[in-house]
Amino acid sequence: MSENSIAKLAGIALTAGITAGLTAAPAAAQKQPMEKCYGVSKAGQNDCAAGPGTSCAGSSTRDYQGNAWKLVPKGSCENIETPKGNGSLTPVNR
Repeated sequence: MSENSIAKLAGIALTAGITAGLTAAPAAAQKQPMEKCYGVSKAGQNDCAAGPGTSCAGSSTRDYQGNAWKLVPKGSCENIETPKGNGSLTPVNR
């Protein structure tokens, strides 16, 4: 095989690799849809909304606080089990 043939094969392989990488990038770059899930975070690990007397992220004062939410993959919230009950898409009394 000549040096010119090897160079052409290397160029084709490189182009194919770049094309494959570009084709796969959009799917990998897509973010999974998320939803707010109330009552599933541990104390101080909520994403936001922890009710009166708290400001936002990391401000919940007790585990599984019903008015504090955490972002979870869409469709999974109500299936999350905690010692105080399942997650909720709306604030819960706890």
